[in-house]
Amino acid sequence: MPFAFHLDALSLLFVFLILLGALPNLFYSQGYLPHIERKAHYLIHYFGFILSMLGVVTAANALTFLLFWELMSLTSWQLILTEPEEKGTIPAARFYFFMTHFGFVFLLLFFLLVTDGNLELDFAQMQGVAAHFAYPTLLFFFLILGFLSKAGAVPLHVWLPYAHPAAPSPVSALMSGVMLKVAIYGMFRFMLDVLYPWPLEWGILILVIGALSSLVGVLYALSEHDIKALLANHSIENIGIILIGFGMGMIFDALQLGILSTFAFIAALFHTFNHMSFKSLLFMGAGSVLHETHTKNIEAYGGLIKSMPITALTFLLASVSISALPPTNGFLSEWMIFQSLLSSNTITNMSLKLAIPFAIFALALTGGLAIACFVKAYGITFLGLHRSANARHAKEVNGLMRFGMLAMAGVVIALMLFAPAFIHLFDRALVAEGKVGAYDAIFPFGVWHMHSVAVNGGVVSPLLLLISLLGVTLLLAWAYRMLGVKERLHRTWACGYRTGARTQYSATGFAGPIRRFFTWLYRPEEHLHKETLAGHESKFDASSYEVHVKPLFERSLYDGTAKLANRISYWIYRLAHFEQTRYAAMIFNLMLLVLFSYRIFAHEFSWATFALESVVMVISIKVLIIGEKR
Repeated sequence: MPFAFHLDALSLLFVFLILLGALPNLFYSQGYLPHIERKAHYLIHYFGFILSMLGVVTAANALTFLLFWELMSLTSWQLILTEPEEKGTIPAARFYFFMTHFGFVFLLLFFLLVTDGNLELDFAQMQGVAAHFAYPTLLFFFLILGFLSKAGAVPLHVWLPYAHPAAPSPVSALMSGVMLKVAIYGMFRFMLDVLYPWPLEWGILILVIGALSSLVGVLYALSEHDIKALLANHSIENIGIILIGFGMGMIFDALQLGILSTFAFIAALFHTFNHMSFKSLLFMGAGSVLHETHTKNIEAYGGLIKSMPITALTFLLASVSISALPPTNGFLSEWMIFQSLLSSNTITNMSLKLAIPFAIFALALTGGLAIACFVKAYGITFLGLHRSANARHAKEVNGLMRFGMLAMAGVVIALMLFAPAFIHLFDRALVAEGKVGAYDAIFPFGVWHMHSVAVNGGVVSPLLLLISLLGVTLLLAWAYRMLGVKERLHRTWACGYRTGARTQYSATGFAGPIRRFFTWLYRPEEHLHKETLAGHESKFDASSYEVHVKPLFERSLYDGTAKLANRISYWIYRLAHFEQTRYAAMIFNLMLLVLFSYRIFAHEFSWATFALESVVMVISIKVLIIGEKR
C-alpha cells in the first residue's frame, strides 16, 4: 500500500505556515476560552481543525487529501457553531457548510478523473493520467472551483463575510489567516504536480479572477461597519492579490520565461505568508475589542487606544502592513507582484495586453482603497472619543490574549526583517518543483537591495528604508527631549466648537464619498428615521441614519440561483406527485445523459456517435416526457 503522507519542500513550507499561524493562536485561544460556554466542543474541534490542515498539506494521495480536506471543513463548520445562540450564527454555518461542500464535489470529480478511480495513486502518477485525458480544461475548472471556493475568490466568496463574524475570534483568525492558505497550497500542488504544463489561457483566467477579487473585496470592506465582516472582505482582497501573482507565474511559464515565472510565484508565496500573519493579528485585535465592548459595530467604539494600548499597537502594526506601506512585509510582497505585472511590457499577446493593464489598475486601486479602509477601521475604533458606555469602560484583555497578539506581531516583524531568508525558502521550494531558481537574481549584491528580475526592473532597499525611518524617529525624539518642549493637556478641540461622541467623524461618514462614487456597484439602501415631538417634523429628540449594502454577487447571482432552484424543485415536486409516468421518463433520460456524458469524457470523442446519441436523447425526451400536445 502506498504511503499516505509525505514531506517534500512544498509540504514543509506550508506546514511551517500553519505552525506560524497556529502557535500564537493557541495562547490567544487559551485566554479567550473562559468566555466560551461549550469548552469541550470548542477544544475538540479546535485541535481537530489544526491537525486536519496539517494532514491536507502532508497528504501523499487523493484519498488522504480528501479525508483531511473534509475533516477540515467539518471541524471549522462546528467551530462556527460554538455559540449557536448568537444571532446569525446558524444561518452563517449553514451557508458555509453548503459552500464548502459545493467545492468538495468538484474536487472529488477532479480526483476521480485524474486517478481513474484509484484514489490511492500518488501525485506523480496522477500527472500521467491527466496528460492523457481528452479535456484538460475540464480538469482545470474542477480544480479552481474546488479550491477557490475554499479560498474565497470571486464569485465564490460570499460565505466569508458571514462565517468569519459568526465564529469565535481565535477561529476567525485561523480560518482567514491559515485555512484559506491551505486552498492556495492545493493550487500550487496540483497545478505544478498534476496539470503541468498548462496553456496561456489558464493563467489569464486566474489573473482576471485575482484582479476582480481584490477590487470586490476592498470595495465591500469599505462599506462594512461590522469589524469582523470588514476583515473578512479584506481576506477576499488579499486572496485576489495572491492569485494575481499566481496567474502571472502561470503566464510567464506558458511563455517559457522561467525566471520571471519563479519571481511571480515567489511573490504569491510571500504574500500568502504575509496575509497569514497580519490577518491573524487583525482578527485577534478585533476579537479583543469585541470581547471588551460586546459589539462588532465600529460605530460603538472610539478612544480605545487609552484603555487597550497593546491591542491598539498590534492592530496598528497589522493595519500598516495590510495597507502595503513601506517598509512592511505587506509592501514587499505587493511590490514584487507589481514588478511581475510591469515585467510583461515586452509581451505582444493581445489577450495579455488587455488582462495585465486591468490587473495593474485593480492592484493600484486596491492599494489606495485599503489604506482608506484601515484609516477608517483604526481611527474610528481606537482614536477620538468613546462612542458608547461599553467602550468607555473597556480595559486591556488578559495576559494570554496579549501574549498571542504580541507573538503574532513578532511573526509580522520577522517576515519584514528576514524577508531575504523567507524568499530563499520560497525559491528552494519552487526549485524542488522543477522551477528555475531566482534568488540570486533578486539579491545579486546581497540582502540590502532587492531587485526585480526583469530587464530595467525596479530596486528597493527595505532594510535601509527601515533603518532610515528608525533613525529619523530617534533623532526627533532626542531633539524633543533636548529642546525641552512643554506639553499641555486639553480637551479635544474642534475648530472652536465643543465636540462630543455624537458629533465626531463616524465610519458611515468616512466611507460616504467612496460609497457615493461606487453607487452603481453598492446600490445602497438608505434609511433615515426621526422620532418627532407632537407630530412636528422640525421637533424631534432622536434621529438615526443607516446604510445597508447587499453584495452584488449575492443579490444577482446567488439570489437568482436560489429562485431558479426553488422553481425547478417545485416543478419536479408536481411531476413526481401528479405525473408519475413522466417523472419516471425524466429519470430514465437523466440516466441516458449520464452514460452518454461518461463515454464522451472518458473515451475518445466521435462526432458521428455524438450526433447519434443527441438524436436518441431528443427523441426520447419528445416521446416520453413532452408527449403529444393536447
